Amino acid sequence: MKTLIKNGLFFSGMPDEKAIKQDMLIDDEGRILEIGLNNSFSEEGFNIIDAEGQWIVPGFVDSHTHYDAELLASPGLKESARHGVTTIILGSCSVSAVYNSAEDTADSFTRVEAIPRDVMLPLLEKEKIWNTPKEWKAYISQLPLGINIASFIGHSDIRMKAMGIKRSLTDNESATPQEREMMLDMLNDALDEGFIGLSTMDNPWDRMDGDRYWSHKTPSFYASWKERKSLINLLRGRDAILQGAPNLVTRINALNYMLASAGIFRKPLKTTMIAMMDLIGDRYIYPMVAFGSKAINSLGNANFRMQSPPCPFTVYYDGVDSVMFEEFPSGEALRHLAKELDQRNELINDSQFRENFKKEIKKKFAPKVWHKDLSKAVIIDCPDASLIGKNFYEIAEENHKHPVDEFLDTIIKYDKKIRWTTTIANDRKEKYKNLYNFKYNLISFSDAGAHLNNMAFYNFPLKMIKIVQDSIDKGNPIMTIEKCIWRLSKEQADWFDLDCGYLAKGKMADLVILDPKHFKNITENVEIEPIKEFDNYDRLVNRNEGVVSRVMVGGKTIFENEAFVENYGKIEKYGRFLEKVGQRNKHLQKAVSL
Repeated sequence: MKTLIKNGLFFSGMPDEKAIKQDMLIDDEGRILEIGLNNSFSEEGFNIIDAEGQWIVPGFVDSHTHYDAELLASPGLKESARHGVTTIILGSCSVSAVYNSAEDTADSFTRVEAIPRDVMLPLLEKEKIWNTPKEWKAYISQLPLGINIASFIGHSDIRMKAMGIKRSLTDNESATPQEREMMLDMLNDALDEGFIGLSTMDNPWDRMDGDRYWSHKTPSFYASWKERKSLINLLRGRDAILQGAPNLVTRINALNYMLASAGIFRKPLKTTMIAMMDLIGDRYIYPMVAFGSKAINSLGNANFRMQSPPCPFTVYYDGVDSVMFEEFPSGEALRHLAKELDQRNELINDSQFRENFKKEIKKKFAPKVWHKDLSKAVIIDCPDASLIGKNFYEIAEENHKHPVDEFLDTIIKYDKKIRWTTTIANDRKEKYKNLYNFKYNLISFSDAGAHLNNMAFYNFPLKMIKIVQDSIDKGNPIMTIEKCIWRLSKEQADWFDLDCGYLAKGKMADLVILDPKHFKNITENVEIEPIKEFDNYDRLVNRNEGVVSRVMVGGKTIFENEAFVENYGKIEKYGRFLEKVGQRNKHLQKAVSL
């Protein structure tokens, strides 16, 4: 039966198309049949959805996720879907789950992305029947997908497969010419199947899990840019995308990504890099990255984009169980001994270690993502209830101790039972207007599906919409709502070359109906909810009751009035694997010729 959505304020996804009340008719196959002014269509014989007082907007695009494992167990991807995200991109940060064994794949994912290894490894061992992009795509396409999926192929994935895990994790060990050819073939195969490009990683925080190569950096880190040259040339030649992260300790090689994108005497390469934020610990990095991005695009004829979360970047820690501790030597040493608590605690009690920790944590001019200010670290859970709500400076003052000594002593005493939180970036809302309107960033970087106990940005599109609407209501608009929704939908879909994010005749009806009367329910609060399919593993989630009235994928309702449809993610398939548009067109042309 055709579906008619009536009386809603309609946003197409274009920044310059003023939202007006329109009706939308969706055909039996989930495509938009017509869009017209109110009462343009007869109601007879249609499934009627009355959107009076509400907004009809394109489904949001989340272009930086790590759902590669969760997708296998819970293909509905509920924590994104419930907030109106109808398309996600996975395979980020050099790690994808395509080419390697279950154990090698799990070891490359679980520590750096804070995904439980004791859940992911058995899941892969049970489900992984693929070893090529074609086989992976066939497996994914038969799942009862809730939302649309697109993917990068991971550089660590192909390098580990070509060189073997041991050599791929060895300093100063370059791929042989034959191994480089193997990597080219693997990348080509992925692009042939509609993957959107290659994700890579230069950040030394990213470490291997498991007993075999614990604390080695992920394989992509060990690859020189000379070794990557042929892969980058292939991406450029095939109009594919390079996604990456620079070394966040030195940051110098961010220039490599910018220069790779440049199109002087050659074709520009679509390149996106994480992440442009207003860091509390390094206020200079945001304007510097913005300047560099603008310069390389305007002067270097590049197609370079940063990724920017649109809300305060608040993280949660269980003891020292966070990747943020990898960015300075003393923290790195603590993380390395995470499996040997007796040895770790002995190290913590060493006076020289404590002195080093104090020096490193107070360095003002060292590049840093975490500000390392213990006065901004607030305890939210602890066996000693008297500590809850206090920061480590306050507790140290009460106990007449140095804040670092107080912090380290509590780690010995409580380990992961002491939970604390801090905001590391985007705390100054007066900076949002520049961030939201910067043309060389993509509003993204949720890391959905990863860091399950450390952060939750599943509802980042709703947060941005609320912030923009609040600015309009106060008479100091950051931008129009039309532009805001475009930035969260069609702009990203177009840049990643995906057929989604836009409501128009002939397009698939992937959409969200929002109720602006409940925008007050969009907050920075997080809750804990188990992932049933992940052995009930607890993760942080977002809730904003009443804001999302309905989510539709392929013209069918998947979420309505705070509940998913029956058997969602278990039986019926709603989403689809989205090939890069250029590759999809090649497949269509080939099919027609046959």
